[in-house]
Amino acid sequence: MTGLDMRFDLPEHKQLVHTQVIPVRWGDMDAAGHVNNTLYFRYFETVRLDWLRLADSAIYEDGTGPVIVNAFCSFLRQLRFPGDVVARHYVGQAGRSSIETFFTLERADEPGQPCATGGGKLVWTDMKTERSIPLPDWLRALAVTDAG
Repeated sequence: MTGLDMRFDLPEHKQLVHTQVIPVRWGDMDAAGHVNNTLYFRYFETVRLDWLRLADSAIYEDGTGPVIVNAFCSFLRQLRFPGDVVARHYVGQAGRSSIETFFTLERADEPGQPCATGGGKLVWTDMKTERSIPLPDWLRALAVTDAG
């Protein structure tokens, strides 16, 4: 984040882990005729959960899984129906029980022109105790180890 500009910049060092195409639904739009701002977070959630499901199908079944402790989004361009969104999911640096996650959204018919960027911190949690636990080895292996 810089100065009075509230835009959050994504770090240069991040690892692309999943790409998914998500159709924009008519009901995603608001009265102004563009995709409602809350849906951008839903698109982030959709690509994140699809990636986690594909990466490890035991998530939540073993009583552990991710909890999002913060989230941000920079809205760069409007999305509208009809169309498809290309959602990309990245991971960044890991801590003991947390990992940075980042996202980009762009229209499939306008590649290379981001409509939104965002991210959040994912904390691995024991769902019964509601306490953080160490990240699984498979997730830690994907983390960016050198941000310099």
